[in-house]
Amino acid sequence: MAKKISIAIDGPAGAGKSTIARRLAKEMGYMYVDTGAIYRTVAYFFDLWGIAPKDIDGITRYIDELTVNIEYDEDGLQHMIMNGMDVTDSIRTQDIGQKASLVSAHAIVREALLDMQRDVAKNYNVIMDGRDIGTVVLPKATVKIFLTASAEVRAKRRTEELQAKGQKADYNKVLKEIQQRDYQDTHREVAPLKMSRDSIKLDTSDMDIEQVIAAMKEIIAKKVGA
Repeated sequence: MAKKISIAIDGPAGAGKSTIARRLAKEMGYMYVDTGAIYRTVAYFFDLWGIAPKDIDGITRYIDELTVNIEYDEDGLQHMIMNGMDVTDSIRTQDIGQKASLVSAHAIVREALLDMQRDVAKNYNVIMDGRDIGTVVLPKATVKIFLTASAEVRAKRRTEELQAKGQKADYNKVLKEIQQRDYQDTHREVAPLKMSRDSIKLDTSDMDIEQVIAAMKEIIAKKVGA
C-alpha cells in the first residue's frame, strides 16, 4: 500500500486554517481533519458537566465518560459526534473556543486524542489543521505549513464570520480574545503553539482566500511532486 500523504497546517486562532484546509481537502480529494473542533468538543463536554477548564481533578475524573467521533457528510464536511450527539454547531462559539484553549493544555486530554488523530493519517491522505500538528501529532508530515496573519486581521475576519452566522460580535472584544488565546496557546507547557523548523510560513494578512489557496497549492506541489 502506498504511503499516505499528510499535510499539517498549524497557526494561531483565526488564521483561517479550517476554511483553507477544508477547501484544499475537497479540491485535492484528501480527508480533512479539524483538530480544533475535536478540542472544542471536549471543552463543550466538560462545560455541560459544569467542570471548569482548569479543573484537572474534575477532567481526570470524568474524561472516560466522553467519547468523541468524527463523521463526514456527503459533501465531505466534518461533523463532531459527542457521546452519540452531533455538536458541530454547538461548539462554534467564542466561549467554547476560549475554554478549548485551556482544556487542551492538559496532557491527559491531548494524550487521549492523539491516537485518534494519528490513525486517520495512517489510513488516508489527510489535511490536518491545529496548533501542534507539525510538532507533535504528525512530526513526519509530508508537508508542513504555518498559516498566520496579524491579530488585527484575524479579529476582523473572525468578527465578520460570527456576524455572518447571525451571532453578535464586537471587533474589540474579539481582538482581545484572540490576543489572550495567542498567549495561552504559545505559553502552555504541553504542546505549545510554535512553528516547527521544517514548516513553511505563510502570512495571509494581505491575501484573499484565492491567493492563499493558490500559494498553498504551490507549496504542496513542490513538496509532494504533484
